Amino acid sequence: MNLRKPLLAVAVAATLPVICPTANAAAELMAAPVNQASPQESASLVAKLTSLDSERGLSADNSFRISSQHPGVVGQKITRVQHTYKGLRVFGSESVVVTNTAGDIVSESVSDRRAGLAGNQSVVNGTKGDGVAPALKDLTPSLSSGDAIALVVKQVAPSGVHRWAPQAELLIWPVVKSVRVASALNKSEAALNALDLEDVVDHYELAYYVQTRMADKGKVVYHDTIVNAKTGAVIAQWKSLQTVVGTGNSQYNGSVPINTTLSGSTYQMLDATRGTGGVYGGMAITNANHSSADSPNAGSIYTNSTNTWGDGKQYISGGSTTNANGQTAAVNALWGLMNTYDTLKSVLGWQSLDGNNTATYIAAHVDNNYDNAFFDPSCKCMYIGDGSSFTSLGSIDVIGHEMSHGVTDATSNLTYSGESGGLNESNSDIGGEMVEAYARNGGTGTVIPAGNDWMMGKEISKSGQPLRWMWKPSKDGSSPDAWSSTIKNLDVHYSSGPNNRMFYFLSQGSNSSSSSEYYSKYLTKSPAAMSGIGNDKAYRIWFKAATTKFTASTNYADARTKVLAAAQELYGVGSKEATAVQRAYAAINVGTDIDEAGGTGGVSISTQPANVSVAAGATASFSVGATGGTAPYSYKWYRNGAAISGATSATYSLTAQTADNGATFYAIVSDASSPVKTATSSSATLTVGGGGGTGTERVTNGGFESGTTGWGGTTGVIGNYSGQTAYEGTKFAWLGGNGKTATETLTQSVAIPSAATSASLSFALHIDTAETDNVAYDKLVVTVKNSSGTVLGTLATYTNLNAASGYQVRTFNLLPYKGQTVTLSFAMTEDSALQTSFVVDKVSLITQ
Repeated sequence: MNLRKPLLAVAVAATLPVICPTANAAAELMAAPVNQASPQESASLVAKLTSLDSERGLSADNSFRISSQHPGVVGQKITRVQHTYKGLRVFGSESVVVTNTAGDIVSESVSDRRAGLAGNQSVVNGTKGDGVAPALKDLTPSLSSGDAIALVVKQVAPSGVHRWAPQAELLIWPVVKSVRVASALNKSEAALNALDLEDVVDHYELAYYVQTRMADKGKVVYHDTIVNAKTGAVIAQWKSLQTVVGTGNSQYNGSVPINTTLSGSTYQMLDATRGTGGVYGGMAITNANHSSADSPNAGSIYTNSTNTWGDGKQYISGGSTTNANGQTAAVNALWGLMNTYDTLKSVLGWQSLDGNNTATYIAAHVDNNYDNAFFDPSCKCMYIGDGSSFTSLGSIDVIGHEMSHGVTDATSNLTYSGESGGLNESNSDIGGEMVEAYARNGGTGTVIPAGNDWMMGKEISKSGQPLRWMWKPSKDGSSPDAWSSTIKNLDVHYSSGPNNRMFYFLSQGSNSSSSSEYYSKYLTKSPAAMSGIGNDKAYRIWFKAATTKFTASTNYADARTKVLAAAQELYGVGSKEATAVQRAYAAINVGTDIDEAGGTGGVSISTQPANVSVAAGATASFSVGATGGTAPYSYKWYRNGAAISGATSATYSLTAQTADNGATFYAIVSDASSPVKTATSSSATLTVGGGGGTGTERVTNGGFESGTTGWGGTTGVIGNYSGQTAYEGTKFAWLGGNGKTATETLTQSVAIPSAATSASLSFALHIDTAETDNVAYDKLVVTVKNSSGTVLGTLATYTNLNAASGYQVRTFNLLPYKGQTVTLSFAMTEDSALQTSFVVDKVSLITQ
């Protein structure tokens, strides 16, 4: 049975064709700090997004609110845009919009949760709403924002004080639930893969998003709370404090160079060469001087009469924070901060935490014997304790970890709970390890070498046991090694485990022995030990996905999709790097495993597809040849990175249209062995001229890649929905699939010249159904009409009885209508129960 389109889309809604990059792609850098958009530029972007929403069928009650901007790769800017409904933000519903220097939208990565809201009963970025999520009609709160704040304070810290002013935002809270996809309905819970579940909106609540940043009884108490604006009930709550649990003599790294500033005759721990603005005008280390952890005061910048700092020893509890022993924690912090900055800028082109080169600071000696370090988004700074069970929490990987929270805060802002919270923590563990590797190798150069220990916080541990093991998270006794449906219920420091393991495998590879700590039972393809791609490539891929594709609600399944897209953009579709991403995620039960190309006895491409240039209306063909492995081979063709339904031969042919110009095609060839071995071809480009060849295309946007352009009727059926695939490209028209009484129609007016000698109409049609009786309950009628709507001829009638796997191409002769302007009509009717889907793509009318 084919499930109805889900109510929550977490997908890339619009992307450029995936083209194999040049050899220089590995050095792709992030752009310099961006200028914040002017009101006019912001209004222009909102207008463009609103136009796209209109095409998707959203009502005028929907709009956008720009929340932040930061650099993308060179020549691009990233704008994060919140979705609003009647002026209220829809929590977790947002777009990451990539624009070029001209302000044109290059791509849009979307997490959309608006489909069930009143007026949104059509397309929402890959979601076709059917009213399953009840509409939210009453947007008037019964509580004030002050009431909501008081309720939260009474619950979390009744005797506490506010470190930062509390905030309460009235918004729409989508209550999300996880449901199984059709293929997983009969799986046991233990057998579920992350891709077997999808999040859907169950219903909506009018709510306050309350942020409290308090101190109470010797602790910092930071919470984000969702409060029902009608009843005052707490709907959701999570902790929001992001923790890790001259020449300077550092505690962990020996004598290290640090940048300081001479002011008069006094040296300051202020590095004015890294970062601008901020509180101190550069990267600074301050002395909290045992300021209480329940309300720490950053204090003043460290000063010294000479430019030699620290004694390299653990801080003596109760001693001076400014003598050589007290300075050591500050040396740790400055060296870590400098290396974090240099790793990001020199390797990736990213400047400071926000990409816009805004300076930050670290405050050392928080409280007495304080066993933690944390990043505070309110000041965008870091606090370090001296430790009790631990030693000083200023090791290089801990600094890199906390500063990476700052990068997340400035970009995706992954919600600090559930799967997104685990990814937030994992991003920081990954950042900490990559900063450690860079620093251990001298802190110079444009690549991240090997050299980290893959253990988070090992140096600060008095027992020698780290906080976390990246390659085998379960060694800590609490973190899982792989995804499961219950992972969202764990503390974020534990739910980070599987993604940490994924990144280790992506960089270093795995082991095929089941007795090894580097083994994964989910790697079932060849070779059993997957190959890693090294720190540098792994981090470039991860960072690109995390900063330019992730949204606040990204979960494990969505992360896999976006990390794979980043790998394909950097290194090419079918590249070993893209294969490594798929295998690394498969190793943690997110997606299925695939074979690596080039293995012993594997398949290799002997004939690559060639670029093709044809006139509009002509046939374009792409062919691939393979050797090795076990015959016979099977083939799967892809257009712009999306599978082409029904394209399963060594040669793929299509009737080229003008809209096909620039499309790229490649094939994956599989053999008949067990396990199956595969090889991926290079991409070939189709160039389409202006016609005048073997025929003229009369249908506008027959592949629906330009959305609703050229089409009339129920245009909300046009889009890219989960549950169906395109015949070519990424979009199609999905008529039906409702499972209830419905009528949907698509029409287009076309002119057939009187001098035509042939007029051939063709379209690809896929039909699937949940009907079980041998009765034609649901049908699609294809007709030709005149301008008055009178039916001139019925070309075909299809019903649920015609259901079949894949697409079938249907062809009709329209020459009898030459000399007329006629309307092509696809009209679907569905009865009251059990869906039938009529999926149409590649509509073409060629005349000669």
